Parts: sequence; structure tokens; C-alpha cells
Amino acid sequence: MTVAAVILAAQPSSSLADASGTPAARRLTDVAWAGGATPVVVCSFDPDGAVAAALANTEAALVAPAPVEQGPAGQIANGLAAALALVAETSAALVWPARMAWVDAETVTSLIAAHGEDRSALLRPAYRGEAGWPALVPVTALGALRAIAPDRMPDDVLADLAARGVPITLVETGDPGTTHDIGTPQASLPEYDGPPEPADAPEWGAAVAEDLDQEDAR
Repeated sequence: MTVAAVILAAQPSSSLADASGTPAARRLTDVAWAGGATPVVVCSFDPDGAVAAALANTEAALVAPAPVEQGPAGQIANGLAAALALVAETSAALVWPARMAWVDAETVTSLIAAHGEDRSALLRPAYRGEAGWPALVPVTALGALRAIAPDRMPDDVLADLAARGVPITLVETGDPGTTHDIGTPQASLPEYDGPPEPADAPEWGAAVAEDLDQEDAR
């Protein structure tokens, strides 16, 4: 089972937004890898190479986003297709708006574990009952994504997938970063509750997760 992370940034400024001293795309790449997601795909324009520089020495692949006229559904489909091109065995992808910079690596691990139990479902992390991001989208939904109208906003896209027969399951993670974006300072986030049954972080991400914890403690 392989679950990718697809980080969506409409503009380079979204990728480079300050997330506690780290560019948002870099932080999300490190969190995704620490939680066990692979491959990690960052979909962003990069006219001056600043995004690539921010991702230097990471496992991320930088790819061009879909044309703007394809809308959010097209952006998600483009990211899933890029992940499949990198790793053919990819079974799902965490669709991750770059503005959701405070998601914890344990949330990534929890969503991947839940995907292992039901590979057909679209999973959304929840904080105190509110659905958040990143959403884990199975690659079997790729065809349905490509048929969704370009004017549908991201939450509407997921609702449209449900209407087309893709089951949606909420996974309570207790992570406020899934519902509070970068507009909320990290120090002002609500309390982290932790998932009801925490999953162990994969060995390959342990060192990165420890680094992120130390960084946030500064």
C-alpha cells in the first residue's frame, strides 16, 4: 500500500508562505514524509526557482499545476496523476492545500492506517467533529474527479465524489491543524487532543518528526 501526499499551491506565494520560520511547502513536505506518505508531490508554479530552492534536499517532486480553468477538481486530478506517474503502486493521495500548514505528522499516519482498513473510502480528518484537510482520496476516484465541473470549490468537489458513489469517512484525529489554516498563528491553535488510538509513526519518518517537534518548541 502506497499513499502519496499532493500539496496544492495556487501561487508560489502559497508555497513560500511563512510557517513558523519555514516555507509552507517545505514544512508540509517534511510532515508528510514523517507521517509515512510517499511520493510527496508539490503542485506549484515556480517562475524564479524559489519553490524548488525551498524544497531542496527533500523527497518532494515539484510539478506544474493544471491550467487554472480546470478548477479545483482538475488540480486534484493533476496531482493524483503526477503521484501515479512517480509510483505506479500509489493507491491514494493526501490532497493537501498548502494553506493547511499546521497538520501534525501523526494525522498523516492515522489516515494512512485507516486507508489500509478500507481502500475504497475517501477519508477526511476531523477535529472535534469538523471535517478538515488533507483529504485522503483513493486513486479509483480519478475518473470521477475529471468529470466534476471546474467551478466547484474543494469541499464541493469531495461532496460531488460522494454523490458519485465514493464513500466518505471522517477520521477523528484531534488535530486542530486539520481545520485551522496558516491564517491562525501556530501559537494560537486550539488544544491538540490526539487521535483516540494513535498510530506509530513509520521508522523512516521518525527523525523528521523529531526535528519538527524540536522546531515547534523553539
